[in-house]
Amino acid sequence: MRTVDREVLIEHVLDLVEAVPPGRATTYGLLAHAVGFGGPRWVGMVLARHGAAVPWWRVVRADGSLPPALRREAIARYRTEGTPLRVGTDGRVVGVDLTAAAPWRAPCAARPESADRTTRIRG
Repeated sequence: MRTVDREVLIEHVLDLVEAVPPGRATTYGLLAHAVGFGGPRWVGMVLARHGAAVPWWRVVRADGSLPPALRREAIARYRTEGTPLRVGTDGRVVGVDLTAAAPWRAPCAARPESADRTTRIRG
């Protein structure tokens, strides 16, 4: 089992979020896979604690939705960026249309050196 500094993994997540182009989106799970550590909830925790300076609204749940507390601000940003949205039968935005937004996938080769599913974090 390898050990990677926690700050290296956090910075990697933030770097990947910054690389998602305007008008596109990715999921918490795809980011976790690209980093090679944790899962969707871990990526969500990283963004909640450290992601204010990156385009956090470009990271959504696997179904394209966002947590309710973030919806209003995110929808305004999606409209500004031209991100494809899904609309419910009541005409309200349900989330990002991940089919049309072509989920952005980070190359797995971008993982921090020595990060894999058996990595433990230090720090």
